Amino acid sequence: MNWTKAAIFGASGGIGDALVRALAADGVAVLAGSRRGDVPQLPGVTPFTFDLTDEASIAAAVAPWKESPPDLVFVTTGVLTLKDGTGPERSLKQLSGEAMSEILLLNAVGPAMIAKHVLPLFPRNAPASFAALSARVGSIADNRIGGWHSYRASKAALNMLIRNFAIEMCRTHKQAVIAGLHPGTVDTPLSQPFQSNLPAGQLTPADESARNLLAVLQKLGPEDSGNVFDWKGDRIPE
Repeated sequence: MNWTKAAIFGASGGIGDALVRALAADGVAVLAGSRRGDVPQLPGVTPFTFDLTDEASIAAAVAPWKESPPDLVFVTTGVLTLKDGTGPERSLKQLSGEAMSEILLLNAVGPAMIAKHVLPLFPRNAPASFAALSARVGSIADNRIGGWHSYRASKAALNMLIRNFAIEMCRTHKQAVIAGLHPGTVDTPLSQPFQSNLPAGQLTPADESARNLLAVLQKLGPEDSGNVFDWKGDRIPE
């Protein structure tokens, strides 16, 4: 589908920034959201602020869109390593309830609150897309090596929420698409601590990743809603 207005939550991050630039270059009006408003300053781009951990701020950001809602909402927020340096756990011994709660809040609860407030704005009789950045490691069926407990669990939770939202929306919004997208390993601050041992060719520039994700999303129809796809368009098992 061809979108006319997009809302990017997390527009100051590597992939979010690249998505804003790609959509604006295609003539799409972009609502670019971040915590501090530090988003690309481009023609057709309107900044807004929100706090992923504060539902009231999300509701306040979305409220003005009621009369002219976006037909694409992309949630690009997420965390792999916390601000204090706590990274993915490699064993049970490293589990921390506090860290796990924070990762689940940022990777699953926050996107769910965004969905709660934006999905009802979608038109009932026209196409619209909601996407959230997920990860292959959130797949239970694809898990072969374990580890990264909190991150895996948070992305698995996000994937379940995506499925739930798709089932609920299909009852009233027949043309809506709700999907998770796995971007692969992208050259952003999130992946920087884990780039050193990557095989050649496995690190994707953010601008290329944005184009890949948009190309996949454009090809998805209502029959694909509720699933997670990688940057090549292949469906990731649950």
